Amino acid sequence: MEFTLTAKDAGSDARTGFFTTGHGRVETPVFMPVGTVGSVKGVYHRDLVEDVKAEIILGNTYHLYLRPGLDILRKAGGLHRFENWDRPILTDSGGFQVFSLTGIRKITPEGCRFRSHIDGSPHMFTPENNVDTQRVIGSDIMMALDECCPGDASLEYARKSLRLTQAWLERYFKRFCETEPLYGYPQAMFPIIQGCVYPELRKNAVDHAVSLTGGCPGVGGYAIGGLAVGEPTEKMYEMLELVCPILPEGKPRYLMGVGTPANILEGIARGVDMFDCVMPTRNGRNAMIFTWNGVMNLKNAKWKDDFSPLDEAGTSFVDRSYSKAYLHHLFVAKEMFAAMVASEHNLAFYLDLVRKARQHIREGDFASWKDSVVRDVSRRL
Repeated sequence: MEFTLTAKDAGSDARTGFFTTGHGRVETPVFMPVGTVGSVKGVYHRDLVEDVKAEIILGNTYHLYLRPGLDILRKAGGLHRFENWDRPILTDSGGFQVFSLTGIRKITPEGCRFRSHIDGSPHMFTPENNVDTQRVIGSDIMMALDECCPGDASLEYARKSLRLTQAWLERYFKRFCETEPLYGYPQAMFPIIQGCVYPELRKNAVDHAVSLTGGCPGVGGYAIGGLAVGEPTEKMYEMLELVCPILPEGKPRYLMGVGTPANILEGIARGVDMFDCVMPTRNGRNAMIFTWNGVMNLKNAKWKDDFSPLDEAGTSFVDRSYSKAYLHHLFVAKEMFAAMVASEHNLAFYLDLVRKARQHIREGDFASWKDSVVRDVSRRL
């Protein structure tokens, strides 16, 4: 996976670039729609390509491992063929999902034992079998297995958690180097930088990951994990300001699971290149619409007789095809089409947001543009 920087903003640490995988090229900064189980909820693949203009999507190792399972994915020839998606795919290791299974998982130095949220059956992820699982899935970018430390963890807990993540990374990286892709195209791996909100731990995590993997051509970039998991937003930004400058400049930086439009712009300003979040689709299913002028709740009665287009500045066909009043009606009637329209709009908006960010970085005025846009997109309409 090759990464090329193309422009830097004079007033911030924002930058543009692109990386190339076996399934195509991706422009950065980029937002990646989340397709947890092999589907971006409520959106046709055709619309992801032609309307949303997604360059890369996500899958999740935990969910795909449980269902449809590795046997089906292997027989299908990998996730790309199974879901008929010919652009890049990134898979999370499932570490965050396992972290979320409080009460039905046990983390040990060997790995993580857990019970399926589907049927209660017992399973275990180790760094080694997690590599093997992601080889079978066949994603273009694989995340290393880690423990996602809670955002409010004590220093003692965070230090212990980081030691475990680092030991797992050493084993994961060894297994990655010992194995080969299964479907005729390369796979890159990203270590995940943990350390909670403690600067010394974050620095230690970067030093360890870079010293371990920095010379390996199979390491495509570095992920920043364990943020937006309960810590104050200001702490998240502080950690980005600390971590991004000490990560290798020639590799993309991926902030996992973040976030609002304002979070994304602030992350770009601090040097982040890649983002994902369920917010556009999850919030869309609950009638929250993101726009350049602010956030609308389409369930609110104020929209019931507003027959103006859903979003006059939107780039999706749904913005011109349907009115606010119509979508309000669909949500009140609990019609599934409402979630589909809102999800498609929100994803198209997020992709438009990062395209505009790239444009302003290239033009050299990103910092001033970002400040005004953050105010606008954060308003409640």
